[in-house]
Amino acid sequence: MSQDDVPESLRTAADSDRPRGILTPSDRDFLLGRKTDYTDHSKKQKRNRIRRRVRNAVLDFSILFEYLEERDRQTVFDPDDEDRDAYTQGITDMLAFLHLGTMGYYTPFKDMLSEGVGKAEQQLAGSNYRMVNVEFNVEPVGQIDVDEVIDKLENEEFAQLTDEELRAFVRLLTMSDGFSPDAARENIQDRVDEFSQRLTESAETREQKLEELTN
Repeated sequence: MSQDDVPESLRTAADSDRPRGILTPSDRDFLLGRKTDYTDHSKKQKRNRIRRRVRNAVLDFSILFEYLEERDRQTVFDPDDEDRDAYTQGITDMLAFLHLGTMGYYTPFKDMLSEGVGKAEQQLAGSNYRMVNVEFNVEPVGQIDVDEVIDKLENEEFAQLTDEELRAFVRLLTMSDGFSPDAARENIQDRVDEFSQRLTESAETREQKLEELTN
């Protein structure tokens, strides 16, 4: 796989010149299929080394959480503007990797997620008395009534649309032969200023009415 064959979302991650992280440049070439002259034995060794490195990286996060200075952590999560999208994608895929990898693990992912967020909140507050509720549910999006969704859109009943309907409708829209990402982007961008103006006007009207009611 050449750099041109890599999906756009992976271009930065798959850059041959990027310094090593958990994966070495050689590991990336192996996983991306850029280098194929491996024997069966060398492939097995390569996979073993990658597994070991990932497992030890997971253990390293206990040290990073407890001992990496705050300024260092903030710097890690402050990428350059040109890398921001790729970095966000990396964080998203890291969570996806953890969720997928811990399926069947003896401690459910949602319990670890809840405990992890709780620990972060306690560190942020500097107190073990900081307690939060963390909700995490995975609910599959079911079949929707397309006609009903379109009727809501035509009648501008946006508040009546459920998250499930929105996600399913957008996915169905992108699967349609008549959908064009470039055309959609252009049409939406043409209306962004108008939408922002209407939001501003509605906020100003609300504040004015509120002031009238409270005076």
